Amino acid sequence: MHGILVVTTEKDAANAIRTAYADIDVWVADSLTSSRLVDDHGFVETAFVDVEALRSIAEGSGHSEILGTLREIAPGARLVVMSRQSQIREAIEFVREGASEYLTYPIVGEEVRLVRESIERRERLNSELRYHRNRSLETETVGSISSRADSMKAVLRKIRQVAPTRSTVLLTGETGTGKSFLAKIIHQNSTRAQRQFVSVHCGAIPDTLLESELFGHERGAFTGADRRRLGKFEIATGGTLFLDEIATVTPAMQVKLLNVLQERSIQRVGGEREIDVDVRILTATNMDLEELAEAGSFRRDLYYRLNVFPIEIPPLRNRCEDIPVLVDLFLERLRIFHQKEIQGVQPAVMRALLNYDWPGNIRELENLMERAYILEESPILTSSSFPEELFGSKRTIARLTPDLSEPLCEARTRAASIAELEYLKTQLEAHRGQISVTAKAAGITPRQLNKLMTKHQLRKEDFKQRP
Repeated sequence: MHGILVVTTEKDAANAIRTAYADIDVWVADSLTSSRLVDDHGFVETAFVDVEALRSIAEGSGHSEILGTLREIAPGARLVVMSRQSQIREAIEFVREGASEYLTYPIVGEEVRLVRESIERRERLNSELRYHRNRSLETETVGSISSRADSMKAVLRKIRQVAPTRSTVLLTGETGTGKSFLAKIIHQNSTRAQRQFVSVHCGAIPDTLLESELFGHERGAFTGADRRRLGKFEIATGGTLFLDEIATVTPAMQVKLLNVLQERSIQRVGGEREIDVDVRILTATNMDLEELAEAGSFRRDLYYRLNVFPIEIPPLRNRCEDIPVLVDLFLERLRIFHQKEIQGVQPAVMRALLNYDWPGNIRELENLMERAYILEESPILTSSSFPEELFGSKRTIARLTPDLSEPLCEARTRAASIAELEYLKTQLEAHRGQISVTAKAAGITPRQLNKLMTKHQLRKEDFKQRP
């Protein structure tokens, strides 16, 4: 059963709320600590709770901790704080930490109805926004990925160029840079998008099983082969086969792969018949295949076959402009799978994320975001939900290290953009997002500041939260 919880000693206030919610069960108690109404009745849609009652459930705690305790008592409930005139500032603090609205005594039915309409309208808008966000996530996976970094924009241009072709693509880059994700993007933007995308992590499969995994086997080919099995090449026919960590395959398997790429046919283990396969090959590695070929541990002719269209993915530390974009993307995904709404991160946290060296690249950022999302109890991600070492990182020099493959003018432009972004964030945080005050401190006009904020996709609302 769904209903409205009212916690107050003011009978007139309880009656006014009953009048505004005449179509829903309203449960009234004089305190949260003594009441078992939530357990006895069911799910609380909205809780109207007196400031004094809120204080009593976690005495001596801050507003965020109090709201965390309330969420344990009434999970998922929207909170409306009721206060006296002398307690308005405290009620506002609760709203800043995640409460939906506040009302002041004496409480009348018309005000409650307006609050109800406001909350329900906001819920409808949020539902529509989540729906469109989910749709946009699907489209983003199938379509384009956004990036602010010039180095990553070059990667995306290459992907758009090669995706519609049949060419073999070699994705290189450090572990965690998103090679497998980009392989899917290439497939989804190819003429084979409606067919299978089959991924094989070559380094995770024992050498003795990899041949059977890729080419399949006939019944009786070896002990335990009690039936015919199709390999990944046959399963992916008409589609795309992605071979991750290709540098780990043995010399014997390299010969077999070279033959498949040349002849476009395979033989199952234990079989004699040649089977034609129409498969587009995408590969990835975090090792230098050319260097391995020079050393003799990777076949040079296979390297040439795989290196038809190489794409090197830059590490996250060299594209820190994308960290806010990735943070927003991960928050969108986490909101889908977790039963709570977290809308952003504290400016201090974002600054730490931008200064961190990211040895694990995007995968490390995603894992840290998920861990913080689970631990966080406030409407934004705070420093308490992240590891301490994140805030002790010193990476300014590493982050501004130039990409020697780009001209001096581009390196200078990129460094200036990073410095400009850092400066704006620091000023906005120091002045809590107040445009006029921040502009004055920066020695520019409010109009110039707004233009710069638009350029760097900064919002003043993100800097109004207290660190």
